[in-house]
Amino acid sequence: MTHNDNTAAGDEFTAPAQLHLQALAGVPLVRAGDDIGTLIATALAAAQVQLLANDVIVIAQKIVSKSEGRTVELSSVVPSPRASELAARTGKDPRLVELILRESRQVRRVGKEVLIVEHRSGFVLANAGIDQSNVNADALDATALLLPVDADASAARIRARLLDLCKVAPGVLIIDSIGRAWRRGTVGQAIGAAGVPVWINLRGRKDIYGRVLRASDLAVADELAAAASLLMGQSSERRPLVHVRGLRLAHAAGDGGGATLLQRPNNEDLFP
Repeated sequence: MTHNDNTAAGDEFTAPAQLHLQALAGVPLVRAGDDIGTLIATALAAAQVQLLANDVIVIAQKIVSKSEGRTVELSSVVPSPRASELAARTGKDPRLVELILRESRQVRRVGKEVLIVEHRSGFVLANAGIDQSNVNADALDATALLLPVDADASAARIRARLLDLCKVAPGVLIIDSIGRAWRRGTVGQAIGAAGVPVWINLRGRKDIYGRVLRASDLAVADELAAAASLLMGQSSERRPLVHVRGLRLAHAAGDGGGATLLQRPNNEDLFP
C-alpha cells in the first residue's frame, strides 16, 4: 500500500488491552433531512455518555443515506438495454440493475443474483452497496437505498456537527456490511471516515524477537467497523450507532484522510 502522512500514527499506536463498545439505544427511524449529529448527541445523553475527543462514533451507512435522501422508488427507474441484459443474466430486477450501473464505474463480475462492481467511490462490492432491507415500512421491494454520494464528506460533516453540539470532535466512521472474496458471510467495513487514521503503518517496528516488521499495515477503521457491526446487528435490532472508547489514536488534530485511503491502487491490485 502506498505510504502517506496518515500512517505516521503508527509510531504512537499501541494495541489496546481492552476496548469498550456500546450500541446506543433509542435511535428513531431516520428520514430525509434528519440531523445525524443531533441524533448522536441525543443518544449519548440518554446513555449518560460524556463524549471524549479520543472516542469514535460508528454509524450504520443506512441512516446516513436515509438522512441524505438517497432513497429511490423503483417505479421511477427506466432500465437501459445494458441493465436489461444483465438482469436477464443475474435474475435481478432490471430497474435495480440500472441503479447499480449508475452508481458504478465498472462491472467486475456477474453471477446469479449478484453484480460485483467498482462503486463510484472506488470500493469493490456487491450491487454497488444498494440495499432494500429496512428501507420501507411496506415490506415490499419497491424502494432502494443508495450509498452516500461521498461517505468521507458525510463523516466529516457529522464530526463537525458533533464539535458544535458536544464541544469535542471524536473520530467518526460510517460503515456498511460487505462480502469478501473467498469468504462466506458479510463483515462491517468502513466506507466513510473522519478524525480516524484509517490504516496505520507499523513497518519498522520490531516483533517480540527483535525482527523488524516489513509489511505490517493495520486497517484499524475496518477492524473497528467489524466490531461495531456485531453490535448493530443485521435485521430488526435498530442499533445504528456504536460508541467506542479505549483506542488511543492521534486523530484529534486532523481528519484522518478518509476511508477511500483503504482502497488499494490499481497498480497494486492482483485480482482486477
